[in-house]
Amino acid sequence: MTSVLIVVFDGLQPAQIRPELMPNLSRFADEGVFFDNHHPVFPSVTRINAASMVTGHYPGGHGLAANTMVARDYDPALVFSALEPTLADMARKTGHVLLAPTLADILPEHGMEYTAIGVGTSGNAYVHNPNADTSGGATIHPDFTLPYSLHERLVSRFGEWPAESQPNTPRFRHAIRILTEHILPEREPAVALIWSSEPDKAQHAYGVGSELSDRAIREADAGFGQIMHWLDGNGHAETNVMVVSDHGYSTIREVVDVEAQVRDAGFSKEDVLVAPNGGSVLFYTRDQVTTRGLAAYLMSQSWCGAILASDAASEIEGALSMSLAGCDGPRAPELAMSFTWDSETNDAGYDGFVYSGGGAPGLGQHGSMSKHEMNNTLLARGPSFKSGKRVTSPTGNVDVAPTVLELLGLPIPDDMDGRAVVEALVNGPDSVESTTDAHLAGREVLNGVYRQRVTLSRVGSTVYLDSGSGWRE
Repeated sequence: MTSVLIVVFDGLQPAQIRPELMPNLSRFADEGVFFDNHHPVFPSVTRINAASMVTGHYPGGHGLAANTMVARDYDPALVFSALEPTLADMARKTGHVLLAPTLADILPEHGMEYTAIGVGTSGNAYVHNPNADTSGGATIHPDFTLPYSLHERLVSRFGEWPAESQPNTPRFRHAIRILTEHILPEREPAVALIWSSEPDKAQHAYGVGSELSDRAIREADAGFGQIMHWLDGNGHAETNVMVVSDHGYSTIREVVDVEAQVRDAGFSKEDVLVAPNGGSVLFYTRDQVTTRGLAAYLMSQSWCGAILASDAASEIEGALSMSLAGCDGPRAPELAMSFTWDSETNDAGYDGFVYSGGGAPGLGQHGSMSKHEMNNTLLARGPSFKSGKRVTSPTGNVDVAPTVLELLGLPIPDDMDGRAVVEALVNGPDSVESTTDAHLAGREVLNGVYRQRVTLSRVGSTVYLDSGSGWRE
């Protein structure tokens, strides 16, 4: 039976896949397919990208707007972090966390199983299979499992999870053990996924290219080598393996307390709820008058980059439509702002600086429309994929689910936003047609003229956000 293994390295940049840093992954990339033009969805944060990977939908379609968000159908006055206890409560109160089916929902309709194991945040793990109690399969995390009853059985067999550490290698090794001793040989799912929290944790804590970040990457690569060695030695050499990251990375130039500044500007919590997401901020407003006033204020600030407005907010002068990036939907904020960014190089040789709503200058961050955060990793190798190929056409995390369905010979739902990356498949075309367009907007503000540019690429009906910038003249 055809099977697929997805290996996720949180926050891994294509520039980090080098023989001296990641020998196992570099060899894998050379032998398989390297996707040069891969994209996360915006905001370029983890949990919404995990949701896009498993649903094939943009955030507006799957309903998880960001890591930190408001869901008015859950609690219209609550800004919450999308973590497991809250998401479980959300499921109880609204009936669903995601507004679109996941691979874990689709595969059982064809007698197949999806099982995920991850050592990142509980929210990331939760969205892989929110309906495990009814759809089958499983999500395994150090703090919980779905279904919940599985947790104690795994602890009894494999022992307690190691404590979280920096790098988080002990937990990843424990996950690899469960993957290779239980998930793959015993459950035999059609699709398995393992998620490493590195190098994301190290880059947030110590910076991109720091000594500890490099150590975390080397140790994660060693774990990947262990997984590939197990596949080769246990009758799984024909497994199609996809390696992906959730987003790229930047270095923090300056930290901005946007909520404090918005409050100082006269917008109360009753007027505006502020949801910071690293390099971006979501704003949920009371009415259109407030939205217009807030947009004008933001556009006059030096740290404000591109701004998207929902259709519900009506036309906002100077803003671009949230639907361009697939962010508009039932749970969309009225405004989504990316901080300003640039392409300067940090001390370790990695390009990209960004303003941020948290962290500290010199540390790593993501969430914005920076081209360095909107370019992430996708590699693939296996019997269904071409060998030694570089794919330059645009692809994205939203393409993971439809590509998996294509590999399994299953129909791709018509409403999925992503596409199967057929140009990488053995029987696929050598290339696909793509286009790139820039969308511009601007307006006069108190201190001059605000302008923004958002660049999008397209293959067929699937759209990829390349970058978005805002500036004042």
